[in-house]
Amino acid sequence: MMTTKCLFILCLCLVPFVVFSSTFTSQNPIDLPSAKSVPVLDTTGKEVDPRWSYRMVYTKRGPYGGDIYLDYSPGSTAPCPDGVFRYGQVGPKGTPVRLITPSHFGPGVYVDQEINIQFVISNVEKCGSYTIWKVGPYDNEDRVSFLETGQQNSKSCFKIVKSPRLLGYELITCDGALVGTMGQRVALVSNFSLDFEFEKVED
Repeated sequence: MMTTKCLFILCLCLVPFVVFSSTFTSQNPIDLPSAKSVPVLDTTGKEVDPRWSYRMVYTKRGPYGGDIYLDYSPGSTAPCPDGVFRYGQVGPKGTPVRLITPSHFGPGVYVDQEINIQFVISNVEKCGSYTIWKVGPYDNEDRVSFLETGQQNSKSCFKIVKSPRLLGYELITCDGALVGTMGQRVALVSNFSLDFEFEKVED
């Protein structure tokens, strides 16, 4: 009789612990990079840090591609630049960006990690709400979705992946669409990927 009562009391003590453990692991997971996480590197071989600014530079450094920059979209009536472009030649410096990552242990940015991209501009007070990259609406005339800037939304999620052809990286949306160029405009395309590297902006 005594043994049965002790077992009953022990079970009652364990129930809150089991419930707490289940709730913590299933609803509040700790977001840690896995052992297989591959850090994104800059042009010097150092890990990209979301606390710093970088320029997205064309990997080949050839005559047909340059840095990524912020400018007005064609026909835009916005009070601030709201389009994502790539220079058609090497030379002009691009607009710096910062990578916004989810909360995790450590300051790194990892390949295939969900991120937001934000242009770093000087006129933050006026144009701060026009800095987050996102996929714009489908353009019926050009038959493509161009990237634009604005406030963060569900279309602002991107991933950095290794380029299968070059030493640098490619950019895809979180649902797997390839980000590339159509002329000098950055858009969702089936080819002509950005093929870029991150060049740290020195203070």
